[in-house]
Amino acid sequence: MANNQIRVRFAPSPTGGLHLGGVRTALYNYLFARQHGGKFILRIEDTDQSRFVEGAEDYINNCLKWCGIEPDESPEKGGEYGPYRQSERKPLYAEFARKLVESGHAYYAFDTPKELEEMRNSLKSDANPSPQYDQQIRGKMKNSLTLPAEEVDRLLKDQTPHVIRILIPPNETIQFTDLIHGEVSFDSNIVDDKVLLKADGMPTYHLAVVIDDHLMQITHAFRGEEWLSSTPVHILLWKYLFGVENMPAWGHLPLILGPNGKLSKRDGAKYGFPVFAMNWADHVSGELTEGFKERGFLPAAFINMLAFLGWNAGTAQEIFSKEELVKLFSIERVHKAAAKFDFEKAKWFNQEWIKRSNAADLMEPVKKIFDLHHIPTFTDEYLETVISLTKERCTLLTDFVLQAGYFFQTPRAIDELSIKPKWSDEKSLFFTHFASALEGLPDNNHDTLEHLFKEMATQQGIKPGELQMIFRIMLVGEKMGPGVFTIASTLGNTETAKRIHYGIEIMNALRK
Repeated sequence: MANNQIRVRFAPSPTGGLHLGGVRTALYNYLFARQHGGKFILRIEDTDQSRFVEGAEDYINNCLKWCGIEPDESPEKGGEYGPYRQSERKPLYAEFARKLVESGHAYYAFDTPKELEEMRNSLKSDANPSPQYDQQIRGKMKNSLTLPAEEVDRLLKDQTPHVIRILIPPNETIQFTDLIHGEVSFDSNIVDDKVLLKADGMPTYHLAVVIDDHLMQITHAFRGEEWLSSTPVHILLWKYLFGVENMPAWGHLPLILGPNGKLSKRDGAKYGFPVFAMNWADHVSGELTEGFKERGFLPAAFINMLAFLGWNAGTAQEIFSKEELVKLFSIERVHKAAAKFDFEKAKWFNQEWIKRSNAADLMEPVKKIFDLHHIPTFTDEYLETVISLTKERCTLLTDFVLQAGYFFQTPRAIDELSIKPKWSDEKSLFFTHFASALEGLPDNNHDTLEHLFKEMATQQGIKPGELQMIFRIMLVGEKMGPGVFTIASTLGNTETAKRIHYGIEIMNALRK
């Protein structure tokens, strides 16, 4: 441990989009580190070169930046415990693997892929659908435990392809305390001899994670529950290489469930919600998977929602800023049971954050969305005013296109069917006179417009209530938005009059 300082890590593989489960792991590590004045490290686990995807590391960095949970040390930022890409640490792993062989805790295995497949096929049964390379099998295979020493030396000298496997001891109970699951124990007789070093010289996750956590002085290892069954192997490696007193505290986070089992990318495609933090384009097919950012989520809402997928503060409060989460987060309140992802609840978090956000803070993301839809934003002052008027009606940032776009662009069409039954020559005349009055009116104050509207309606013998819905549709295009006179005063008299004339023209044409 570095000066008794808490050090945690998020260690994703650069193989594709960043699933919200991965971001939650990063978030919990970040919150824990910040709460204890520690360090949050990003380590890129790129040892499986067959699955490496160009651009995935940059994507991970961008996701963490968008979420506001950037690391203290990483390949991008550097740090005294680097390098932070496993592919750049390759010589280290081979050295430790050889030490394990020399100490009798690992062995060379020369089995070919074909031989391994034949072994699995011959042993496969209903009771054992996935045979493992374990203490029952290792004695029947081609490895340094079964071959004569001179044969092993010859194979190594000839650079015969081989892997290094851990030698799992028989009849041991491997126990540890998980910070989330409590006391956990495994029977070593059902743990297989995992590959530690592959034939290409790259380590597997099992070897690399232990070595890197030790050398980077990681004090707490929080990761997904799917790694719980691998922990016995990691504990043995810690014991053999570094001693159990140096081992980090373990915490295995609960699964996140979708509508049918563990949440997956397929769920997003099937049910129409994002599962990645940001848009991800498949490097082979070009298929685009939409992210929470592009769907219209605020970063604060996204991490607030993620925090509650497996944790709660123990109170009725649900809306928390990142700073509040740092103060309140505790591993003790992380649930053992799987968390169910609910997209409607996720949208509720976002809606609440939009409501509570200052209009000025929403301007930048709304501008970007408007740019994508070719909506001009005029001045910042005008945009801020419009956001203030419409944010209560928006669940997603993308909703501003519908809920606020008409403040910047005259609607291309209006809801003619709603106006048609109520339209008459008298109403056409009223709106003609009202538009003319507006064009000469120096004041576009809300109260002034409302008074003029109602006064002219009364003079013409029409109830103002019969006109306001028509007025709204002429300005907005449909029956939505804040108060109609607020809309008119924001648009200004000239633009309001222009839209009224356009509406009159459309409605009168329908009557011909």
